Amino acid sequence: MSLTLTVDGERWRQHLLATAEKHPGLVPVCKGNGYGFTLGRLARRSQWLDERGHGVDTIAVGTYDELPHLASRFDGDLLVLTPWRPFESALEVDPALSGRLVHTLSRPEDVRDLLARQPDARFVLERLTSMQRHGLSARELWAVAAELRSHPRARLEGIAFHLPLQQGSHVGEVHRLMTDVAGAELPDTPGARTIWVSHLTDAELAELRAAYPDFRLRPRIGTALWLGAREAMRVTSTVLDVHPVSRGDAFGYRSRTVPKDGHLLIVSGGTAHGIGLEAPTGDSSIKARAGALARGGLDAVGFVRSPFSTDGKQRLFAEPPHMQASMLFLPGGARVPQVGELVDVRVRYTTTSFDRVVVS
Repeated sequence: MSLTLTVDGERWRQHLLATAEKHPGLVPVCKGNGYGFTLGRLARRSQWLDERGHGVDTIAVGTYDELPHLASRFDGDLLVLTPWRPFESALEVDPALSGRLVHTLSRPEDVRDLLARQPDARFVLERLTSMQRHGLSARELWAVAAELRSHPRARLEGIAFHLPLQQGSHVGEVHRLMTDVAGAELPDTPGARTIWVSHLTDAELAELRAAYPDFRLRPRIGTALWLGAREAMRVTSTVLDVHPVSRGDAFGYRSRTVPKDGHLLIVSGGTAHGIGLEAPTGDSSIKARAGALARGGLDAVGFVRSPFSTDGKQRLFAEPPHMQASMLFLPGGARVPQVGELVDVRVRYTTTSFDRVVVS
């Protein structure tokens, strides 16, 4: 009676090992909903990778509020991706974690504030990239570097570049950013020669490692690590009820009428799981925009394609999904599933919460 993620454990584990082997200095990203696996499972699996000799001594977490879910399941350092700010949960971290915690600093005033509160804090400095989300400008980076010379106890762990997902090659931008790093004259510490990077391809990493042999590049990888073996994963829902209906019959919360004879399928999985809550894909093509308009038109008359499939065909929502279940319309002539039967579901793993995660 659950929305379930079933994973071929052997194939998934082999993929994790292969990814770690290809990416020395790997920093697994464990954030949000844990890419569908839960944060705790990702922390334990990161520990497993480290124990198998892959040098996974650090994981990247999304926010300070996620730390309690991860800290007891992973023994290494915890790099928080959300920049430190002098308020809310950033100031409420368990003091026992201070030695393992690596902050991200993206504003000069935050560098000063954090070091005033904790002179021996560990941190990375985030350089603003073409993402334009968080980060120091070149001039700010140089100014911070000058200030750090008066803070001998500060533990600079490197510079972070968070790059866009889709923008052609990142190599040119990274070269420009590295010029800024060199010009900043950061304190001469091992950490200052570490570059934490996101969204570089394997080829880009290889090229940049060759270009900057005196620096250590540490790739922060989430989707490609945890979700890179899609063939090892299957999401299923359970058929909870089946009702024959005739054209004109009323059904659902809104008492809509059935457009033609068929069956209503009640399946597990609803808005509480993320079903029907569509996240933007970032696709700005004409085809994508036309699809969005078409879906809007379908929704107006109650016909929207669902992520649930029977016999290889995606079925239509009879009405918007409920909190923990969905109503589907199965037209006449289609095979009618039995109560208890499993049906396949296509989901976006980063926005879906599963009732059960079964790893063989």
